Amino acid sequence: MATTRYVYWQDRVQWLGYFDEFPDYLTQGDTQEDLHDHLKDLCRDLTSGAIPGIRRVAELGLSS
Repeated sequence: MATTRYVYWQDRVQWLGYFDEFPDYLTQGDTQEDLHDHLKDLCRDLTSGAIPGIRRVAELGLSS
């Protein structure tokens, strides 16, 4: 099973979260389990090519 890192928090009654690689794409759920379901759906959308112009975060190694 593949894994990916995400950030999440509870804001009043909603659980909010986004993927480290795609910080512009936030989703929410009523519970943590519901948030996980929405994150899985969002991941499918982000990696399928269904959403054009996706901005990503990456790291670049630099030599001195």
